[in-house]
Amino acid sequence: MEAQKLARHKIEKVLEGGQSPDRDAQFQRIAELKAQYAAAGNPVFSIDTKAKEHLGQLFRKGRVWTQRAFQSFDHDFPSWATGVIIPHGIYDIARNRGHLNIGLSHDTSQFACDSFRWYWNRIGQQCYPDATSILMLCDAGGSNAAAHYIFKEDLQDLVNDIGIPIRVAHYPSYCSKYNPIERRFFPHVTRACQGMLFDSVDTVVRLMRKASTIPGLRSTVNVIRRVYQVGRQVADNFKATMAIGFDDLLPRWNFVAAPQ
Repeated sequence: MEAQKLARHKIEKVLEGGQSPDRDAQFQRIAELKAQYAAAGNPVFSIDTKAKEHLGQLFRKGRVWTQRAFQSFDHDFPSWATGVIIPHGIYDIARNRGHLNIGLSHDTSQFACDSFRWYWNRIGQQCYPDATSILMLCDAGGSNAAAHYIFKEDLQDLVNDIGIPIRVAHYPSYCSKYNPIERRFFPHVTRACQGMLFDSVDTVVRLMRKASTIPGLRSTVNVIRRVYQVGRQVADNFKATMAIGFDDLLPRWNFVAAPQ
């Protein structure tokens, strides 16, 4: 084995599935926006939905210190689960704080906007009382998909409620791993929960609240029990009446929703 220079390796996730032609230009634009918002004292939030997980006596990877091993079903059939959790994350880059709103229904644009609405009204606004605008960094797909006007419609409702403009900057296709929340918050949530049974929503909340780091990351968690409808369509007159301004530079990825 040594003579043949063999060793045990795990598969490396390094091959790109594709590359966006806007990658470099949009990365530069995001860096400029982050600097502008930081200089103005306005908040920058990285948002995304963490992978959904099932509730119940289902196996989860990892090891923990216990007197005896937890017991799970010998198969991981989703039909044996007692429910599903959808953790929507909001990471405050300047304050190094993460928040999770755990949904129990579906990962829709309405859920994503409700998640931020809950966070801003109870935490964000108190941390940034003088904010004049919010910068939201998002992936290109999912519940906040750049190409879907239903997200923009729900975002418009959100800014109308909170009364402050939200600027959205999407990471281009194939670049979601560069969204800060993917490196600075979600891995620590995973670590806090590894090897533990998600036997109830209360257990999930308790475990995810423990996500922290020595440099200072802290986490808060809330549960959103609203049931969300899938397959919603944008209102017929939304495009004609929306108060959303698309940037001249890379408008596909950059726009501002202003209160009406």
